[in-house]
Amino acid sequence: FDGPARAIRCACSIRDAVHQLGISIRAGLHTGECELMGDGDIGGVSVHVAARVGAKAGPEQVVVSSTVRDLVSDSGIEFSEFGTHTLKGIPGRWRLYLINA
Repeated sequence: FDGPARAIRCACSIRDAVHQLGISIRAGLHTGECELMGDGDIGGVSVHVAARVGAKAGPEQVVVSSTVRDLVSDSGIEFSEFGTHTLKGIPGRWRLYLINA
């Protein structure tokens, strides 16, 4: 994505589209440095953080890290506090936010 706001809107659009098909998804978003692996996959700490953030989301929820929220603060996207969490295999505690859409 060319920015985190577009990633949030995409996740919400996918969630809403598959809901109409009777499918429930969850999404977690984080942004940061990543690296392109030789097999075309991506890796790095940011990829792992995003996966762990997604694991905290419930059905139909889009959850983001504070890094993402801070970067899109002027985008018009609304958030609710989702608490401070430990993320498996990631040092420290992470403040997460739920997208209100």
